[in-house]
Amino acid sequence: MPPANPALDTVSDAGVPAEAVTPLIRGVAVLRTLTEAGGTLSLSALERTTGLARSTVDRITSTLARMGYVRLDGRDAILTPRVMELGNAYLAALRLPSLLAGRADVLADELDESVSLAVADRDGIRFIHQATRRRAMSLSFRIGDLLPAERTAPGALFATEWREPEWRTWRARRAADPEDSGFAAVPPRQVPYAEGDFERRVRAAAEGGWALDDQLIEPGLVAVSVPVRDPRTGRIACAANVVSHTSRHTAADLRETLLPRLREAVRGMQNDLRTPVRATAPPPSGLATWTGASKQELGRGFVESLARGLTVLTAFGEGRAALTLTEVAQATGLARATARRALITYEHLGLVRARDRVFELTPRVLGLGFPPLSRTSLPEIALPHMTELSERVHESTSLSVLSGRDIQYTARVATGRVMSVNITVGTRLPAYAASMGRVMLADLPDPERELGALAPLRPLTRHTVTDLAALRGVLDEVRAQGYALVDEELEDGLRSIAVPVRDRTGRVVAALNVAMHAARHTVEECVQDILPELRATADRIEADLRVAGRFTGVAVA
Repeated sequence: MPPANPALDTVSDAGVPAEAVTPLIRGVAVLRTLTEAGGTLSLSALERTTGLARSTVDRITSTLARMGYVRLDGRDAILTPRVMELGNAYLAALRLPSLLAGRADVLADELDESVSLAVADRDGIRFIHQATRRRAMSLSFRIGDLLPAERTAPGALFATEWREPEWRTWRARRAADPEDSGFAAVPPRQVPYAEGDFERRVRAAAEGGWALDDQLIEPGLVAVSVPVRDPRTGRIACAANVVSHTSRHTAADLRETLLPRLREAVRGMQNDLRTPVRATAPPPSGLATWTGASKQELGRGFVESLARGLTVLTAFGEGRAALTLTEVAQATGLARATARRALITYEHLGLVRARDRVFELTPRVLGLGFPPLSRTSLPEIALPHMTELSERVHESTSLSVLSGRDIQYTARVATGRVMSVNITVGTRLPAYAASMGRVMLADLPDPERELGALAPLRPLTRHTVTDLAALRGVLDEVRAQGYALVDEELEDGLRSIAVPVRDRTGRVVAALNVAMHAARHTVEECVQDILPELRATADRIEADLRVAGRFTGVAVA
């Protein structure tokens, strides 16, 4: 039964196994509380909500910050993209997003409606993939969001496989929480539950092989869902769901017009599930060395058992969906006894289930930070790192993307100097004369065609490169050295140096620069002093982008 705040339930000592790791239980409570709060909460609010002592909250958030899962900003704790590696471990082990997301995306484009994939989570459902439509009225939930089964189309499908214990759990939860206050992703129930309605919908789903959501979550929202069955077991692996609005489709219309195409897509998905699983070896772990160094540096501020326990979740992944205790210990570098206690703790918290001497992650792992970060953008990822860079080099720093012939600024951190570079987010500048533009132009797949579209090159200062052949030579040099330095070509007195920001595939999706007045740093100083800091910052942004973009689409602007 989900409580009004899941974190409160995890801190309770009631029913906790004797071998459970208390700091791990408390750390999970803090992560769940931050997730329910949308990703940001003050340390005082964490103390009040979890019921933990302030000193305990400080130690836990300090440890999470050391792991890169939380950023401490004054009195606030803020979830960072790195925490998504926990949810990524579950999604990779599940395999469904990587196998089925392509068909869901194609279906969304064909129908021009949002398409989602959902899995069962006890008496609720969680979304594992979203292919959304960009409209004024958003009709989709976030990956990892938990919804009550009875208010969704997928929920009725999953309930066709429930046995009496599951039905008892569902009835108990509904009786204790009639307004669905334990589900942060849905609005509170306004209309009293109609006794027997869900059971009737489940019977209809069992008979018809599909289910309908006719404004169960909120007025205007309709959806149709079809089960995707595991070819090996015949059980429901996930549900494919088409979501619309009554201004576009009525519930009856969904059934008549979209259900046939959805069923066709599901047949393809079920065929994809026949792809054999390839076992993969876990990456080598330097956990013992890292935790030892962290403990030495932070002292009591570092909770070693929490850090080691959270690492257990990342032992799972693609080809490693079910692991024995020995395999978990080997993957993490932990002693068997330590790994065993962590797994016992997670089983108590519902994050892990044990079957025939092997352990598997459950969908509840997605509740550890994933939903509020599943729609993060590259500027949001980059901004904290850019702020730190600006503070280190005492100059303005910017992020931009390529937009036609121009660069467009998407994030910016300015210094407090009397004389500083005055540019705002959204500003567009000619790409050929800007350091960030040259970094991105150098990565174009067809530079001859793309550069030809830039002509003629207008002189902006007496130093601007305006010859197309000369610009090609400059871009060849940028490509070889991995950075671009523009010296008073865009504006007299303005000097800037930029490096690329690459996505998971290695493609340049943005550029990061430091800009200054030419009198403050020589060209040599830019390369020797600023470039290493700039590259290190780009590396940190790319690391976050790789984690955040593994199973979600990260908007670059």
